[in-house]
Amino acid sequence: QMKRKSEPGGDGRTLAPGKKLCKGSNFSRTLGPCSLGPTTTFGELRNAQGAPARRRRMPSVVPPPELQDWLQTFQRWSGQEKLVALDELIDRCEPPQIKHMMQVIEPQFQRDFISLLPKELALYVLSFLEPRDLLRAAQTCRYWRLLAEDNLLWREKCREEGIEEPLTPRRRRLLSPGFMHSPWKLAFLRQHRIDANWRSGDLRPPKVLKGHDDHVITCLQFCGNRIVSGSDDNTLKVWSAVTGECVQTLVGHTGGVWSSQLRGSTVISGSTDRTLRVWDADSGHCLHTLYGHTSTVRCMHLHGNRVVSGSRDATLRLWDIESGQCLHVLMGHVAAVRCVQYDGHRVVSGAYDYTVKVWDPDTESCTHTLQGHTNRVYSLQFDGTHIVSGSLDTSIRVWDVESGNCLHTLMGHQSLTSGMELRDNILVSGNADSTVKIWDIKTGQCLQTLQGPSKHQSAVTCLQFSSKFVVTSSDDGTVKLWDLRTGEFLRNLVALESGGSGGVVWRIRASSTKLVCAVGSRNGTEETKLLVLDFEVDLK
Repeated sequence: QMKRKSEPGGDGRTLAPGKKLCKGSNFSRTLGPCSLGPTTTFGELRNAQGAPARRRRMPSVVPPPELQDWLQTFQRWSGQEKLVALDELIDRCEPPQIKHMMQVIEPQFQRDFISLLPKELALYVLSFLEPRDLLRAAQTCRYWRLLAEDNLLWREKCREEGIEEPLTPRRRRLLSPGFMHSPWKLAFLRQHRIDANWRSGDLRPPKVLKGHDDHVITCLQFCGNRIVSGSDDNTLKVWSAVTGECVQTLVGHTGGVWSSQLRGSTVISGSTDRTLRVWDADSGHCLHTLYGHTSTVRCMHLHGNRVVSGSRDATLRLWDIESGQCLHVLMGHVAAVRCVQYDGHRVVSGAYDYTVKVWDPDTESCTHTLQGHTNRVYSLQFDGTHIVSGSLDTSIRVWDVESGNCLHTLMGHQSLTSGMELRDNILVSGNADSTVKIWDIKTGQCLQTLQGPSKHQSAVTCLQFSSKFVVTSSDDGTVKLWDLRTGEFLRNLVALESGGSGGVVWRIRASSTKLVCAVGSRNGTEETKLLVLDFEVDLK
């Protein structure tokens, strides 16, 4: 028979290999102090904890006559000799006898240390648990459940997930007199269930919003419960995302609408008729018509009460939407301006002259001309520090706005980068090569390429991403959902029957609970419409 070598424990005692002095089996079974005084016996420990003074006897078993002599001999040995004797005794025990020892010994070392701590310290310990583990801990006992409902504890968990508002239940539910469900916990659970709906919930039939006849929906805005669609039929339509009703049709442009912005009830639109219009979405009235451009208004960006417009006339204009006044004209590009960003201080524009320009609108001066692209610039992102530009030359460039230096050239796409979105240091880019890539703009590294058997089969038309998901649309008639962190394809949210034969998803816009898709075709195979998918949950 092989003998086990004894291993020294943390307090000088020896342990069998693989054994540890402190080991708990779950949340409520955590060992207490392992180091006992030299004169403390296990019986004294049991008595101190209020356990019965005598262990339960084995039924129908008469103690052997030699037992007392054996115990007296054991008591005379030193501590180390006792450990050696116990090690030898364990080796000679059968499994039922080992099980009996565990049933006698283990309960005496269980401690509910959370209940023994002051509440502040207990909450501090629980704050290190992941939300899923915190929910499991709440099932341990009544006191743990009350601790796990702490509102400040769940507020921190919500902030880690980007949840900014607590959720007040319709009915105030008491756990017991004086204790209520945490509004922050309810907000966390709601968002968790919404995420589960996006990821794998049953897709409810979408609301179908029909309008614009068979024309192309060129721009789409979605904020709160208001949807605004612009079309080459010269109009914009305002829809309710709740009822699906078209509440206003904004009529006034004499050319196709190609760009728009939405803030509250204010809509700004740009058209091939060379004007911008400012609308009241509630009444449908045109508040201002902004004249000045001499060609199509192709792009715009709204910040506060000011909007910057870019045109095929190679200029940009800064407007006050309250007064309708043109405040500044920015001239310097030598070809059409295709994209613009404005943060209230700087204007950044990309054009068909292969350049990106940074402007001080107050002085109407160009502070930097960012050169490096070898073809038209189609897309921009600007976070106040970094500029990201996408071009027909297949590259994406990251620039420093202060110095104008190119920090990274992101290579990997094979065609036009038509759409991008930037949050913190994460950039997601969609390309006409049918792929989507996720980048870290601080390192220039490509983190993921969204591809594989389920990838898009045609050009990516639009994208949006959150802290967990990426949503992409394509000329192939699908809207796909991906995992942001892993790049894993999760599922198709929309798959048009006409996809592949002309059906297209032109634009998408999403909130945390809804997805709006502008779909149609250029060959009559798909009717022009908006699809509204709802992922909301009902917390009863």
